[in-house]
Amino acid sequence: MTLQEFKDVWKRAAEKIAARENDYSALDAAAGGDGDHGEAIVAATRALAAAEGSDFKSLLEDMVSHLESDVSGSTSSLYGTLFEGMADAVDAGKVELSAPEIADLFAAGLEELGFATKAKVGDKTFMDALIPAVEALKAHAAEGEAAMFAAAAAAAKAGSDATAQMQAKFGRAKNLGERSIGPIDAGSASNADIWGCFAAG
Repeated sequence: MTLQEFKDVWKRAAEKIAARENDYSALDAAAGGDGDHGEAIVAATRALAAAEGSDFKSLLEDMVSHLESDVSGSTSSLYGTLFEGMADAVDAGKVELSAPEIADLFAAGLEELGFATKAKVGDKTFMDALIPAVEALKAHAAEGEAAMFAAAAAAAKAGSDATAQMQAKFGRAKNLGERSIGPIDAGSASNADIWGCFAAG
């Protein structure tokens, strides 16, 4: 994946997320959240799409800066931590990454994210999509970029869909207890859509 291809994915993601803003907010409200996830993830992906850089390291660092300066809230904070871990893991000067290098990059971001949130698969958060996606990247990296991203997108979608049967354990939604069961978690839904953009190439 070239640097430009990576940038283009985030531009497509920002457009796709914006088109589904109301869907995410409706899911958020239905599960007992603030009902503002649509607005939050639209702002976050637009900030990511606006970032610039001459190599992967500088681009990822600028993504973090945009999230910190342009957006507020838990969504941007969590994505900021993810990209901070990714920026720390890539060498300066890299303008193209192999499939295994991309998998390692996201794995490093996920590891960093583990210091910011204790949410795991089964807790009805965006981690239900992100963790399976990153695991799929690692498992399928040897098959090449297209197969790897297809597997990640499928894993994220399956993980997100599974949250409908889960009881929320984080955020406002956890106050509903069993009443949070039913709707898909909004954060996982938007994350799965982002992985879909990677798979679409």
